[in-house]
Amino acid sequence: MSVESLFPRLEALLPKVQKPIQYVGGELNSTVKDWDETTVRWALMYPDAYEVGLPNQGVQILYEILNEMPETLAERTYAVWPDLEALMRSEGVPQFTVDAHRPVRAFDVFGLSFSTELGYTNMLTALDLAGIPLEAADRGEDDPIVLAGGHAAFNPEPVADFLDAAVLGDGEQIAIAITEVIREWKAEGSPGGRDELLMRLAESGGVYVPKFYDVDYHADGRIQRVAPNRSGVPWRVHKHTVMDLDEWPYPKKPLVPLAETVHERFSVEIFRGCTRGCRFCQAGMITRPVRERSITTIGDMVEAGVKASGFNEVGLLSLSSADHSEIGEVAKGLADRYEGTNTSLSLPSTRVDAFNIDLANEFSRNGRRSGLTFAPEGGSERMRKVINKMVTEEDLIRTVTTAYTQGWRQVKLYFMCGLPTEEDADVLGIADLAKKVIKAGREATGSRDVRCTVSIGGFVPKPHTPFQWAAQADHETVDRRLKALKDALRGDREYGRAIGLRYHDGKPSIVEGMLSRGDRRVGKVIRAVWEGGGRFDGWSEHFSYQRWMEAAAEAGVDVDWYTTREREENEILPWDHLDAGLDREWLWQDWQDAVNDVEVEDCRWTPCYDCGVCPTMGTEIQIGPTGKKLLPLTVV
Repeated sequence: MSVESLFPRLEALLPKVQKPIQYVGGELNSTVKDWDETTVRWALMYPDAYEVGLPNQGVQILYEILNEMPETLAERTYAVWPDLEALMRSEGVPQFTVDAHRPVRAFDVFGLSFSTELGYTNMLTALDLAGIPLEAADRGEDDPIVLAGGHAAFNPEPVADFLDAAVLGDGEQIAIAITEVIREWKAEGSPGGRDELLMRLAESGGVYVPKFYDVDYHADGRIQRVAPNRSGVPWRVHKHTVMDLDEWPYPKKPLVPLAETVHERFSVEIFRGCTRGCRFCQAGMITRPVRERSITTIGDMVEAGVKASGFNEVGLLSLSSADHSEIGEVAKGLADRYEGTNTSLSLPSTRVDAFNIDLANEFSRNGRRSGLTFAPEGGSERMRKVINKMVTEEDLIRTVTTAYTQGWRQVKLYFMCGLPTEEDADVLGIADLAKKVIKAGREATGSRDVRCTVSIGGFVPKPHTPFQWAAQADHETVDRRLKALKDALRGDREYGRAIGLRYHDGKPSIVEGMLSRGDRRVGKVIRAVWEGGGRFDGWSEHFSYQRWMEAAAEAGVDVDWYTTREREENEILPWDHLDAGLDREWLWQDWQDAVNDVEVEDCRWTPCYDCGVCPTMGTEIQIGPTGKKLLPLTVV
């Protein structure tokens, strides 16, 4: 039965809201399929505003893959701003997709991609606006399966009450598999209702269904055990890993936004995974092993994407793009190919020790020379050993000085505050490092026209990392250290004016810390915050620390217990039944190495050091070189 568009009702509301263009759809390369000619229908959501959500690679890839399948339909929905939310509630307009403006509740699957836990309240807004019961236990046969993915899904326990299912890891293949399970179940007449469908998904071991697992607690609040509550459900759920990225060259036709977005470029993921071993980095740990795209596939993707979209910037993405085994050849080949055109190249993710000026010059050959960003992360040599960020002060000074002498005038340095074992001196070391950068730049160029921006984020311990056991620094300590750093920079007459400082206070990090390492008991805090008006918690102007703390107190949840408490080795962690492939004993040993300032090499270039991923997941590191070259395009 056809589902009618909500646009006639929505259109009357749009003149009354800010940025109405973000709700109208119709972007270049968007897809609208006939509802009646499809049997499985997905509504995909990045739970943030259009300007943040549209560029998201994960959603764009799944959107394209699913719509390429016959009898399958995928549309997108994003978080609506509070002004439109209020109007939708007063006029009875439900959560809609931007492609055909169909009601989200009409779809078979409501899939949400969480890259950060601060999007949880936006999920509840979307569910409520859609008319889908917030709690999974209250949903009926006509409600979609609410499915979570993305990095935050590696610990979905804080939102377990609101989810029907979660998927860990790469989504390309499992999205197709889930679609086929639903198609088969529907073709059989939907036997056993949604419970039977969820059971079929859970039995594979590749989809986590929270309601099929019971959690028992010790008297002191620690988890006693997590166990399946029915036969046929696996004790552990495993992540998904795509092993040949060349077979999945998505997105082929990138969406071109109608409204301004945070990234106005075509992004190509040149490899997935990272084995640098930065102990704070969840993304690097959970996406192992490294799998490179070949130079020829990268070239084909860039050519097809630029042609299909008209974007004039191409970003080569990964967790550390300069680590691609053929990055020099990729950069030169693309620079040769697009020299003299309006297409520029960018390398958003660059490590100090992987950067070289030849590479930078290739990326700026078309005359666009944006600022360079490096991430030392720690302000002292000792701190960088703790976090396994093997970058020396000499490396950084040499790299930045070379950039200044080659014509760059602006460098951005990214650090974290609140890292395990951190002391006041480690944070003040950031000021010393920034001053040395400016001093070296002035000496090398003979000019005072060099600048450095220091950007600082609060550290949050994440699941599936060596720091998952660590005590998080309280926000008072973080704020005190940041104030001391600010004073040290502003009080320096010689260098202070050449150094910009950007930072966030420590309070949002505490909330993120509670959500990232929380268990099911945190769900009632999320719901209470949302009921109290919590929306867009990742935006500083909407975030309220007081609202979160009051909700936690009313729910009887001890925030410090989830954040500033250090865990013991044998404590069962909320995500231990969810397998990212990493050996728990290896993670613990790496945590001990961190405390003792011991560094670990990158296993791409050294013998395996038994993190466990490759044997557990049946995978292997895939890197070049291929020896192939990119040829310039022939102009006809």
